[in-house]
Amino acid sequence: MKIFAVGMNYAAHHRELHDTLKKPEEPVVFTKADSALLKPGRPFFVPDHLGQIDYEAEVVVRICRLGKNIPTRFAHRYYDAVTVGIDFTARDLQRRASQNGQPWTICKGFDGSAAIGDWVPKEKFLDIQRIHFHLDINGATVQEGCTSDMLFTVDETIAYLSRFFTLKTGDLLYTGTPAGVGPVHIGDLLEGWLEERRVLDVKCR
Repeated sequence: MKIFAVGMNYAAHHRELHDTLKKPEEPVVFTKADSALLKPGRPFFVPDHLGQIDYEAEVVVRICRLGKNIPTRFAHRYYDAVTVGIDFTARDLQRRASQNGQPWTICKGFDGSAAIGDWVPKEKFLDIQRIHFHLDINGATVQEGCTSDMLFTVDETIAYLSRFFTLKTGDLLYTGTPAGVGPVHIGDLLEGWLEERRVLDVKCR
């Protein structure tokens, strides 16, 4: 199983971190180790040696068939379910890595950094690019987004990834986070919603 993620895929989030609305020429892609996956019902243990840990709520899609060099117009055939995930990010480490031109491997891919919710068949939604989602922490909404605001659509991203990687059944794609990211703390309860469905529930310890 491979875990792919797209960085800076919402203009407002790009602006809150980099003070610019410029769209990248291509998707900004990074990967997470398979040990990063935090399955539903598991707590997130906040690592005290990595500095500030931020939440980044994202729509995640599940790859359902083998694919390589997939045309964008056929990409919808290669995923079957959607959920909300959290791309936990060691923000202090990410800032240093970015300043030094280094990769994001550690700040994005540490153990437990890819929380995942319960899957919803994509057929439950009229359009993958019109899904509203939000993240609540301790009952208060901290992030809201709609997939219509993505700079690169799900299908465009899958087509792009398949130029470099063979996509396989069970691979995951974190599609980017909207504005509103911030730190998590021990004791926080994170709840992710797809429209009116609560699909993710993570306790920080």
